[in-house]
Amino acid sequence: MREIVLDTETTGFDPQSGDRIVEIGAVELNNHVATGRTYHQYINPERAMPQEAFEVHGLGDDFLRDKPKFAEIGQAFLDFVGESKLVIHNAAFDMKFLNAELGWIQLPQLPWEQAIDTLAIARKRFPGSPASLDALCRRFNIDNSSRTLHGALLDSEILAEVYLELIGGRQPDFALSTSARGRSETAGTDWRPAPRPTPLPSLLTDDERAAHKAIVAKLGDQALWTRA
Repeated sequence: MREIVLDTETTGFDPQSGDRIVEIGAVELNNHVATGRTYHQYINPERAMPQEAFEVHGLGDDFLRDKPKFAEIGQAFLDFVGESKLVIHNAAFDMKFLNAELGWIQLPQLPWEQAIDTLAIARKRFPGSPASLDALCRRFNIDNSSRTLHGALLDSEILAEVYLELIGGRQPDFALSTSARGRSETAGTDWRPAPRPTPLPSLLTDDERAAHKAIVAKLGDQALWTRA
């Protein structure tokens, strides 16, 4: 199962008022494990950066001036995402911006049901508790010390860790599938690894083996190593 953990940075809060996306970061998961494949793109918003937004992410006009416009990267972004679920913190915000940008250049929009909102998951799991990304990092002991400013790729990497904790741990599918082995569901707790067809070679040197034998000899007949 492929999922894309995604975050955006913008010039403000409302695309219908002229705000634009300035950065997209995304991390690919396969069966809840990061594959190492990412998508990251800075974008020229074709407008001036408001000071309030600059203070959030630090992306200014000079830095973004030579970056591609959304029209130049929109199709490549859709190709990366495909039909995979999009894991987003406060999905309504990012989805409205992405779909606005896609609509302005006549590209297919992302279905709302394609998004998984980690903010909604967190609020359901911990009602009444803070559910910001920083608060969830504190709850799950996730290191976010490098997050001095918001950054789309860094935030998606952090969100990927938070998401795995929210759905039940860093390896939610670690349990072995008993059905794949032709066992019943109840037999899963009795599973044991099969013996290796060829035992691994010993890593002990002759000197280490002799030293161990000498120490065991001094322990007497009741030493654990002398028992059959």
